[in-house]
Amino acid sequence: MKLQKIVSRLQELHPKEIDLSLDRIQSLCKKLGNPQDKIKAISIVGTNGKYSTIQAMFSILKEANFNCNIYTSPHIKSINERFVFNNEELNDEDLANLLEEVEEANNGEPITFFEILTAAYFLKASQYPDNINLIESGLFFRFDATNILKNNLASVVTSIGLDHLDWLPENEQTVEKIIFEKTSSLLNSNIIVAKQSTNKIKENIKKTISNNRSNKFFHNENYSFTMQENDFFYYEDQFGGIKLPMPNVKGQFQLENVSTAIATLRTLKDLNIKDDHIKKGILKINSIARLQEIKSGKLKELVKDHKLFVDGSHNPLGAKVLNEYLESLDCNKHIILGMMANKDHNEYMSFFKDISTLTTIDIPNQPNSIKGGELKDKLNGFSNINYKESIEDAIKSIPVKENDIILITGSLYLAGEVLNLN
Repeated sequence: MKLQKIVSRLQELHPKEIDLSLDRIQSLCKKLGNPQDKIKAISIVGTNGKYSTIQAMFSILKEANFNCNIYTSPHIKSINERFVFNNEELNDEDLANLLEEVEEANNGEPITFFEILTAAYFLKASQYPDNINLIESGLFFRFDATNILKNNLASVVTSIGLDHLDWLPENEQTVEKIIFEKTSSLLNSNIIVAKQSTNKIKENIKKTISNNRSNKFFHNENYSFTMQENDFFYYEDQFGGIKLPMPNVKGQFQLENVSTAIATLRTLKDLNIKDDHIKKGILKINSIARLQEIKSGKLKELVKDHKLFVDGSHNPLGAKVLNEYLESLDCNKHIILGMMANKDHNEYMSFFKDISTLTTIDIPNQPNSIKGGELKDKLNGFSNINYKESIEDAIKSIPVKENDIILITGSLYLAGEVLNLN
């Protein structure tokens, strides 16, 4: 209760949810003694795959006996997920006390909720100077609150595509502009660039970071992976090759994220990451709402023996890789869809080519989401489309056959509702 009251107060400190600037976060962190200057960090930027790449690095680092702090956004089930220290989420009491301390230092100055959370993370992280911090950027990066570090161990650039266009001027809503916002201000250290959806995007990233003095490592140039039979894949970089078991995450795109995580940690030679750390670590990745199979709980009871997945993808690039996984399955696929109002709904669904049924729903507790009935009307190009008000009603309405799967997708907020409901 105390935590929720503090969160509610902090959300009222600025009239906007997002106000791109570094001034407020820098001012607050100065009052706190510039804690961001006292930590060791790996920065993760990109459009898709940031969270999954972080979870893969985290799992490997734990096997190598490192303590990690993690900062991610948004949260799925609870705000505590954003604050991991010494490999554990902060509990309600400790998080409430931390936010109170930062609130007091801020002294009522206008500041966005994300900025004050970021300052709180830096303050707590500074108490663990030997820990490795895995820090996910919020929006874009150039003017993101996480971009006030003076140095870091590495910057990871995951796949980049179109998203959050409503935060850009209408004449700048291009992937080139997004690349600039995400990569033009990366620190001089090591830059690891993941597999991109097109060579054009990769080349544009190269151009944008050409004057950056970092050591640069690109997928398919400095590291690569190949899928093999018998449930293993082969990873290779300038330090040699490793035969690895398939990680406990689904979809080829997750192999891309895992490989980027491996490349990052092997590049940082001082960490002394061994092959065995990697082999054991990738079998223990805990990736929430990323092609996560629901294996128990009341929603699973509704689908009985059929498979139920939840995935928080919400942009065209996410839809593309998600569909690639679905196409690899020899069964009927049913999608339950809820999305935020500011997304391109038709473009998102255009990537799904072989869907047996599509059911739109309302996202509970999200005033900025599109109503399921309105979403159904927008997607009238799908022949077998229905609207149900609730997640449970949507599941019950689907005419599943043997081996069919149901996928709930379209929004991280919807994924959170699913997991909290279950």
